[in-house]
Amino acid sequence: MAKISAAYAICSIVQKCLSFLTMPLFTRLLTLEQYGQYSVYFSWSSIITILTTMNLQYGSFSRAMVKFSDSRNQYISVIQTICLLLSLVFLIIYLPLREYFNQFFELPTFLVVIMIIEIMANMAISSWAGRNRFEYKYKGVIFVTLLTSLLAPVIALILVLNVAEKGYARIIGYSIVTIAIGSCFFIYNYIRGKSPFRKDMWKYAFSMNAPLIFYYLSQVIFNQSDRIMISQMVGLDKAAIYSVAYNLAIVLNFVVDAINNSYVPWLYEKIRDGKESANGKISILIAILIAFLLLGIIALAPELVYILADAEYAEAKWIIPPIAMSVLLLLYSQFTINIQFYYEKNIFLVFASIGAALVNIGLNYWLIPIFGYYAAAYTTLASYFLFALGNFIFYLILLKKNKQKNKMYNVPILLLILFVFMGIGFLAMYLYNYSIVRYVIIGVVLLALLISSKFLIKFVRKLLAKEERALETAELQNETDNKNEDLTGDDSNDIT
Repeated sequence: MAKISAAYAICSIVQKCLSFLTMPLFTRLLTLEQYGQYSVYFSWSSIITILTTMNLQYGSFSRAMVKFSDSRNQYISVIQTICLLLSLVFLIIYLPLREYFNQFFELPTFLVVIMIIEIMANMAISSWAGRNRFEYKYKGVIFVTLLTSLLAPVIALILVLNVAEKGYARIIGYSIVTIAIGSCFFIYNYIRGKSPFRKDMWKYAFSMNAPLIFYYLSQVIFNQSDRIMISQMVGLDKAAIYSVAYNLAIVLNFVVDAINNSYVPWLYEKIRDGKESANGKISILIAILIAFLLLGIIALAPELVYILADAEYAEAKWIIPPIAMSVLLLLYSQFTINIQFYYEKNIFLVFASIGAALVNIGLNYWLIPIFGYYAAAYTTLASYFLFALGNFIFYLILLKKNKQKNKMYNVPILLLILFVFMGIGFLAMYLYNYSIVRYVIIGVVLLALLISSKFLIKFVRKLLAKEERALETAELQNETDNKNEDLTGDDSNDIT
């Protein structure tokens, strides 16, 4: 199991590295408007994917692999058919009204059709990969993932160098690879699945995923609405700058996801065993680690923008800090969402996501015309703050209903970390115009960390060991108390 997890983690890191290695090429070969076209295409693709697939290849997919363990191939062919029908419905609505939709999407008809085909191809790959992950067959998944990650930028680069419409060329270059590989898996899944018509599977797929459509949509809108609104209210060039800044600011999301995937099983085990207080210090250490890494991105934002883009994107450095701060709030939200999933009470998550997305859109409409597209970064920060606050309130309600005390998180310390992090982040942002001062501070901090690294490691180990000993002592004390109560009870019965 550890070997498989490590393999997937390395694969994810390689994917992310390839993405960032190719970014400087495309930001220099494409104009701001052309890069903005790709950004808008990606944003609309994320939204339309929810409408045409209901995220059936994710969501309840793992549960379906258990429920239909003897007919997994058939279930994949069933959800492929559902997605195919939903895609056809979308095209039937879109094509007669394409002039209106194209103006709204800011995309031509041929790209929207390519988008739908790409979504279906990607869905076929994801379904196949999902089953293989479930069965621990990781080699094929990693091979296909890396092959796609390598071929897509190469084909896109060849097209960009040889076509006048370079923005469309980049989109088509990536799409061609996904469609070519996905088409093979689409046919393969049908051959193995045979009949795609089975009533209980259709019912299960709709009943499990349909209620979550609003959640999925709100999450995508939350993440993509800024770029779409900037492109429509300000222009494609500013959408391109914002997209580069956003991608740099949230680069650590995959680290947060990786930590959370490893941390959740441990957390659930502690809650089950009544040792949830052990999570207090662990969550603090995770928060400090992520905050420190995010500060690194904020402090070096001007240099990162310079390396990954060119002078046209220099404004992106001012957008990175507030969005990077949102990542720590997302981590805090995830802390409480984990508890919601443990108690199988995640309906509030849907309302919190929809509410935060609506607030984000409303604030963008209000503030972008006044303060420019920079405002979108701060509306994102405000929306994530409300999202984290809402989930925290529901977390407290859940604890009360389950007669639990708030032992899982040290809220005052977590808030202190957040406020100190934001204060240092805005200070680093202020120092963007004083590079020498900023470099000196960064150098001093790195030197101090290097000198004290051994001490910090020992301190963390002692802290964790102390917590474990305290828990073991408390557990032994409880067992002793229970035994004493039993003995007292037996004596009373004898006297009676």
